[in-house]
Amino acid sequence: MKVIALEGPSYAGKSTAISHLRSSGIEARGFVSDCYVKHIAHRDDIPPARTGSAAEQLAAFERFMVIEGARARCALSSGKPLVILDRSIDTLLAHAHALDALLGYGVHLRLRDRLQELPFLRPDHTIYLDVPAEVLGMRRKKAGHTAAESDYFLHEATFLDHTRDYFVAGAQPPISREVVAIPADTTPAEVAQAVESLVTFWTR
Repeated sequence: MKVIALEGPSYAGKSTAISHLRSSGIEARGFVSDCYVKHIAHRDDIPPARTGSAAEQLAAFERFMVIEGARARCALSSGKPLVILDRSIDTLLAHAHALDALLGYGVHLRLRDRLQELPFLRPDHTIYLDVPAEVLGMRRKKAGHTAAESDYFLHEATFLDHTRDYFVAGAQPPISREVVAIPADTTPAEVAQAVESLVTFWTR
């Protein structure tokens, strides 16, 4: 089983690319899973992006790992040779890396150790959508979310820098076997085509 993950900041275009893939019939060939937060029924149950302590960050990780375990079981039971993920375990580790740098929580390595005890999907190939903060802000504004999310931690410049460093600069070794960054001007349709090319290569 091969695993492809789409990564990048919030509003980078991951979910839109997944929608393109679904409309092209990708689910006939592979198992597709939405972002972690889409597996949580009530918005108030989603752990905050900026947790208030190391203990809260550890608890958030455990909450998302319940979802990750379910994703892994569903992917295996699907019997399909390919898995496509909107965010992967590396999202959780990149987030922890950023909060360690910003708030001094010191949880990243603890989460890596905990990961060895839990089921998860390890990406063979990750496509990182490398979209700068100003473009992300414009997309969020266009989506009409700025009023409801005026203090949007996930788009704070320092947070974005640290999460990007995890994927692109090797600040910590990603779990994914391979990470390829693609530029901001790549459209979701082009991202979907890149995934399709990998799928064709792996399943032919």
